[in-house]
Amino acid sequence: PPSVPPGPQERDAMTPSLTALLCLASDVLPGTLPKPTIWAEPGSVIPWGSPVTIWCQGTLGVREFYLNKEGSSAPWYRQPSLEPGDKGKFSISYMTQSYAGRYNCYYHSPTGRLQSSGPLELVMTGAHRKPTLSALPSPVVTSGGNVTLQCGSWEGLDRFILTKEGEPKSSWTLDAQRDPLGRTQALLPVGHVTPSHRWMFRCHGFYRNTPQVWSAPSDPLELLVSGVSAKPSLLTPQGPVVASGQSLTLQCRSDVGYDRFALSQEGRQALPQRPGQQPQAGLSQADFPLGPVTNTLAGRYRCYGGHNLSSEWSAPSDPLDILVAGRFPDTPSLSVQPGPVVASGENVTLLCQSRNTRETFLLSKEGAARPPPRLRSKYQGGHFQAEFSMSPVTSAHNGTYRCYSSLSSHPYLLSHASAPLELTVSGEGPHQGSPQKSPACMLLSPSFLASHPQDYTVENLIQMGMAGSVLLGPGILLFQAQHGHGGAQDAARS
Repeated sequence: PPSVPPGPQERDAMTPSLTALLCLASDVLPGTLPKPTIWAEPGSVIPWGSPVTIWCQGTLGVREFYLNKEGSSAPWYRQPSLEPGDKGKFSISYMTQSYAGRYNCYYHSPTGRLQSSGPLELVMTGAHRKPTLSALPSPVVTSGGNVTLQCGSWEGLDRFILTKEGEPKSSWTLDAQRDPLGRTQALLPVGHVTPSHRWMFRCHGFYRNTPQVWSAPSDPLELLVSGVSAKPSLLTPQGPVVASGQSLTLQCRSDVGYDRFALSQEGRQALPQRPGQQPQAGLSQADFPLGPVTNTLAGRYRCYGGHNLSSEWSAPSDPLDILVAGRFPDTPSLSVQPGPVVASGENVTLLCQSRNTRETFLLSKEGAARPPPRLRSKYQGGHFQAEFSMSPVTSAHNGTYRCYSSLSSHPYLLSHASAPLELTVSGEGPHQGSPQKSPACMLLSPSFLASHPQDYTVENLIQMGMAGSVLLGPGILLFQAQHGHGGAQDAARS
């Protein structure tokens, strides 16, 4: 699109593209003609290069309509028409910057009196690069909450038009402020956001001296209004730690039967939506393929469920952290004390170390769904290190472990993985040569397990077994004492 107004030669070259249809009529009473009305189709905000039609409507009996553009010394266009009626039609086949401006139309009554319409602002968009539009602190807003919209540009645009689309439609003209980096921006607080209607916004920017010449529109921004209905679950088949270039898909699922799902990433404005699928009765879900992993995909995610007939979304899912490995030139080492093979009940420490300055370490277990634990590093013996303690260990701790280092400035970007460490937990006691303990068994019926789902973790079963051995020991001693006493009596009788 042109960046400066065209000269006289360009203006003359454009004139043939503006045609006029001027309508004639008769039988009019003098002094009764109303003011004409003026409007544009398909609208008054037209992209560069698109056609537009300006209409002027009066009443029957109008001999001629005139179209005037503010700043012109004479009527901008007029032409008699062979068709009777009460409207004038002015067509622009190709919108350019020279057509942007303020228009009005008028006609003369049979008594010579001038009848003029109100003004029409005809705006051309696309003269400057599109600005950015964001919501602070996030485009996800709790029902009834507040948010601030921010429109910004690096082209020095000093005013912005912020428009709310849909019903009711609203617009705001905002003065821009320049930040220390040279970027101009404007803020609009929006309060009491409710799901009674959609909250879809766009913004344009312009210079004060050309108020009808706008930038291209920003990308649309829709606010997501979250409510209190049951939260869905968010998970990834790849696990929370992924490698750069790896394909990543997040899955949002719920047993509520939502029709659609939305995904948000903390600190980002995009809110992709997907229709809900029903893989089985009573379950709805949506997959969000995010493509090959890059640095921008690292972060904290939540998802929401919604119904087609409502603008309100569910409560947010629990957060899911996506950690991208291999983004720092560091490969920490991982060791274990007292060793990679330990007995159940022992205390185990996994030590992650690096010679480079690293502020945190993470310990990842292969196949684990939970986010890896993260510890702050300590400098000791020429290394930055963190100790991950497990006490007491059980068979649930069996598995392959790796550790990573990271910086607090980029908490979701990790170093290369350490060499894998295999931890094996045996079922024997922690000390060899100690007196052999009598085995103790506790039979748990399926009905007991079903009625106490929180009690049958591996750790709890071990603890219940140890308690059973304590109770069983005195019983064995009592039985032996009674058995030995009875045997002595039998021997005396013989």
